[in-house]
Amino acid sequence: MELKGKKILVVGLGKSGLAAALFLRRRGAQVTVSDVRSAEALAKEIPALLEEGIAVEAGGHGLLTFRRQDLIVVSPGVPLDTPEIVQVKSFGLPVIGEVELAARYLKGKVLAITGSNGKTTTTSLCGEILARGGLPVGVGGNIGLPVIALVDDSRDDGWSVLEISSFQLETTEQFRPDIAVILNVTPDHLNRHHTFENYLAAKEKIFARQRPTDALVLNWDDPVTRDSAKRAASGVFWFSRKSVVERGAYVSNGEIVFKPDAGGAAEGIIGIAKISLKGEHNVENVLAAVCASRLAGVSPEAIRSAIESFHAVEHRLEFVLTLNGVDFYNDSKATNVDATAKAISSFAGGVHLIMGGKDKDSDYTQLTALLQERVKAVYTIGSAAKKIEGQLRGAVPIRSAEVLSEAVNLASEAAKPGEVVLLAPACSSFDQFADYEERGRVFKEIVMARRGLPEWQSA
Repeated sequence: MELKGKKILVVGLGKSGLAAALFLRRRGAQVTVSDVRSAEALAKEIPALLEEGIAVEAGGHGLLTFRRQDLIVVSPGVPLDTPEIVQVKSFGLPVIGEVELAARYLKGKVLAITGSNGKTTTTSLCGEILARGGLPVGVGGNIGLPVIALVDDSRDDGWSVLEISSFQLETTEQFRPDIAVILNVTPDHLNRHHTFENYLAAKEKIFARQRPTDALVLNWDDPVTRDSAKRAASGVFWFSRKSVVERGAYVSNGEIVFKPDAGGAAEGIIGIAKISLKGEHNVENVLAAVCASRLAGVSPEAIRSAIESFHAVEHRLEFVLTLNGVDFYNDSKATNVDATAKAISSFAGGVHLIMGGKDKDSDYTQLTALLQERVKAVYTIGSAAKKIEGQLRGAVPIRSAEVLSEAVNLASEAAKPGEVVLLAPACSSFDQFADYEERGRVFKEIVMARRGLPEWQSA
């Protein structure tokens, strides 16, 4: 795609929007960026953009700004039903996302991972495995670096391992991973996609342009992803924690094994007991990573070595510390009901659960049985608190904390030795925090600060 001299508008100045704007400008495009946030809110970004010769429109979108472009690049946080985007699309102006832009310039092969939950852990693990196997690899997407930031260092003999969200997939056109992985699909982001069918359709765009020579890795245990195989033109491989699959990765006698085809012999990879990650959902993440990395050509020995040394990613069921016999876990990335259910299921019981944030049109009643089985009390925060309290009333004791610091204090005082204080909000963070990462960091800071309280001693 020729960029020199083209008029290109980047909508949304998040991490990926900023990276896309700089990429385009440095390749000779006439770049404008547009963001609904005020100039004051963008004070850190604007000087660098202006220095590069990029025009900035802050405080809202102007329709004329949109119409005067050859191409529009939309950041994942910007809904496609934004009126200006809807209108320019009706005029036939091309609208793509940062992932689609990057895909047209990336060298080498692509391993792309999506799913409602587990994306970051699986992506990070796949990156570690491929690197351990001696392959040149860059890791990015919805984790760490934007995909566009991987372009300059990408190599014809290398791999780009990408975490891809439904928001990013919405704006893809030619994006075609050599290996695509869908970990699971459960209701999420319905405030953005409006229906589960729309959300699933966005997820399935990860394999929409794959060819028979490409590979698609799906979760046999998830009926939604199992059904997705019917719409795939690529070669389908499976992973399963519960069943033996014809080709792919599964558990046999306490060991993860991989079978390359229906007639082939299964090869042992690693014993379940040697996986340091907590929870059955993380066994599924490891199974997916094993299947994808074997398809990428990594040896069983390198896969085993990488898994044995891999530890939980920050904000994903991350152990913080033990105080007075109580374990504190940060799962701030649990931004939907299914992720929170998986987090709770990782513990036998005695859980003091901190929930809340910005609601995503979620149904919290799905947690009722699990709460009654394993949770001692729920502590609510944020704008979703009243909805959570209403839907879960009577399941377990619920205490309204409003803010995270108060929730931690209440849970800490109520928890007994051997019990767990767990942040697994089932909501996005945008009502009180910049993102789930800030929420997780604040939680850890609050917990760490309790070391100084005289009634608490580090165990």
